[in-house]
Amino acid sequence: MSLLVVGLSHRTAPVGVLERAALTGEVPTRLLHDAAASATVGEAALVNTCNRIELYADVDKFHAGVAELSQLLSQHSGVDLEELTAHLYVHYEDRAVHHLFSVACGLDSMVVGEGQILGQLRDALARAQEEHTAGRGLNELFQQALRVGKRAHSETGIDKAGQSLVTFGLERVAAGLGIGAGEIAGRRALVVGAGSMSSLAAATLVRSGVTDLLIANRTPERAERLAANLGARTVDFAKVPEALADVDLVISCTGAAGVVIPAAQVAAAVATRGGDTPLAFLDLAMPRDVDHAVHELPGALLVDLESLSRAHAATPGAGDVDAVTTIVSDEVAAFGAAQRAARIAPTVVALRAMASDVVSSELARLQARLPDLDDRSRAEIAQSVRRVVDKLLHAPTVRVKQLAAEPGGAGYADALRELFDLDPAAVHAVSGTPIGTQAGASVPAGGIPAAQAGATPSTGAAR
Repeated sequence: MSLLVVGLSHRTAPVGVLERAALTGEVPTRLLHDAAASATVGEAALVNTCNRIELYADVDKFHAGVAELSQLLSQHSGVDLEELTAHLYVHYEDRAVHHLFSVACGLDSMVVGEGQILGQLRDALARAQEEHTAGRGLNELFQQALRVGKRAHSETGIDKAGQSLVTFGLERVAAGLGIGAGEIAGRRALVVGAGSMSSLAAATLVRSGVTDLLIANRTPERAERLAANLGARTVDFAKVPEALADVDLVISCTGAAGVVIPAAQVAAAVATRGGDTPLAFLDLAMPRDVDHAVHELPGALLVDLESLSRAHAATPGAGDVDAVTTIVSDEVAAFGAAQRAARIAPTVVALRAMASDVVSSELARLQARLPDLDDRSRAEIAQSVRRVVDKLLHAPTVRVKQLAAEPGGAGYADALRELFDLDPAAVHAVSGTPIGTQAGASVPAGGIPAAQAGATPSTGAAR
């Protein structure tokens, strides 16, 4: 597999660009299918969250793959390619694996170490499986990324920094209101939306001590299920404007393409509520649910992804980030070695199959030339011949597997095929994939902007 990832995130693009590039509704599914249908792509998966859009693909050509995936991201997001390119990052081969493993561990998250990304990666893999755009390569890669993420959280203290975006957001809301994080308890809250992020928000509010919780969603059944699980109440989505005046805090995270809560509705709710305590909003949607103009409204407090990004950038890193970085590096090396070793396995199997055929042929000739040979002697001769062949093949096949597992080891499979004149069709029959695929190529550490993706990627593992 020649892995390529092209994407943009909160690290490379301002919130305004991420907001316009957000993929909603059926767009992600169409993007997946279009990517998989490309002549340069064999498999495809899409990681699509509130602060990152990443296409992972098995490609047969680096430059053509970058161009194709960049064009597809532009086409489906509606952001002009030239503008989008300025914010894209590109990772290839080992650097792409390193990036995914870092994402899985929360090292690339807005809130470093947050664990919610594991569920989002699991959803990305499930979608690719359901849409039949992920094959064996991406399945193995994403499954390993999930294992690496779990290992990071179980073996280090990254969880100390790994509060969810919801928890971090609520801390910023409390700070904006001039209260402690624990003083959310006893307040009235409304959650707009019933997806995974909204469900996490609602559960977090209940754990925080919110006793009067309302849930609103365009699909009432989903709101009712969530409310029933948490002991909350539901409110009709059309009555959200009226409900704003009856609560102290609103958390919104829907998949809507436009603003769900306009500034005019907030102004009306603030006027109805009265009092000195601002009506607080935590907007976790991308694109935004709450009108940006609410930032300027007296009597209202808005914390959104843009302000969360600024707030987190100002805080020092916490947890065992160095330890997790080491885990990621070790796991990338191990994954690369396993993949390289797996590439030579079909050649070794084909070699042993050829040797077995030669032995069988020679034993058949022996039987024809010495038909009077007794069964015991014939069996002893056959066993001896097979033992000799096994001993002759043992050392070179073990050694070639070791060498192939090292960076740049793909050439050993080619050498083995050449030295023993193996039929390429025989190797293909064992592996089910074409021979000659190169491994270990990478672009410079950190990836390159799509606009600069003209340099020839080097051979060997990236360092």
